[in-house]
Amino acid sequence: MAVADHQMVQAWNEVLTLSGLKAGQMVTILTSLNTHPQTLATAKLAVAALGATQMQVDLLPVNAEKALSRDLLAYLGTTPLTDNPAAIAALKASDLVLDLMTLLFSPEQHEILKSGTKILLAAEPPEVLVRMVPSLQDKERVERSAQVLQGAREMRATSKAGTDLVMPLGEYPVMKEYGFVDEPGRWDHWPSGFILTWPNERQAHGRIVIDRGDILLPMKSYAADPITMTVENGVVTSIEGGLDAELLREYMASFNDPEAYAMSHIGWGLQPRAHWSTLGLYDKEQTLGMDARAYAGNFLFSFGPNNEVGGDRTTACHIDIPLRACTVTVDGRETVREGKVVEELA
Repeated sequence: MAVADHQMVQAWNEVLTLSGLKAGQMVTILTSLNTHPQTLATAKLAVAALGATQMQVDLLPVNAEKALSRDLLAYLGTTPLTDNPAAIAALKASDLVLDLMTLLFSPEQHEILKSGTKILLAAEPPEVLVRMVPSLQDKERVERSAQVLQGAREMRATSKAGTDLVMPLGEYPVMKEYGFVDEPGRWDHWPSGFILTWPNERQAHGRIVIDRGDILLPMKSYAADPITMTVENGVVTSIEGGLDAELLREYMASFNDPEAYAMSHIGWGLQPRAHWSTLGLYDKEQTLGMDARAYAGNFLFSFGPNNEVGGDRTTACHIDIPLRACTVTVDGRETVREGKVVEELA
């Protein structure tokens, strides 16, 4: 359903206020050919209304000749900022960058964040943005789960479908996504609402069963039949099943990179306004699939890079898979029980 401009301006105002934007600060809006025009136009109005100075940096897309999909996360690595020191300097000189282009898993993003600049990604269509405008309650919910993960030694995910995955922890920090950027050098994604970390390098082990109805990203499809994965020493060593398993194997193999099979971020969804079913209501090119990543009670795991948290794995392949009906424990404490966030964390 279409969104009125005034509603988008109000949504932006709430997000920018939560992000601490003040009059006189510098905002740079990062755009490319995929930027939604209404999101851009209403962002400019909201920034102006708050009295901040603004600038737009529009860059040409890259990687089209390498990616197998139009999905913005289908091929990572080089970005429109690669070898573009002038654009990087402009972003580092800003108090806040509104990323309407999708800049992820890149050394340029890390460099900008280290300067103290805040980056807020907003790439979903307007109707998804207004449905999941972040709130302080979202942050509080994520913070509660973060407290459970801080200092933890092991996460484990099990399910009646057959998942039994053990993930030793401690090497990497805990990341909190709640939809706004209220600290210098913080990155976040509107919309979001989940907690994540990375397992210790080459230590995760066990079995993952992607059951019928679980979601494959960036394919943006629901699995029609179960897929069974074996994880050994932090790497997927087999992907077995029917057509969905064959498609996943072929896609990952197309990167010709062994590091594409390494375990990446792990965690669980905490956003009650996100829904498992929403992906089936959108054309694949309309959405990044943040409903799928954030809906409350999923167990979200991924394969691919870890440079976002200081690792050295920079593979261009990144696969996100949220599972339903899992039980997730942290050092033996249940955080998700059969696909439902436990009451004290919800």
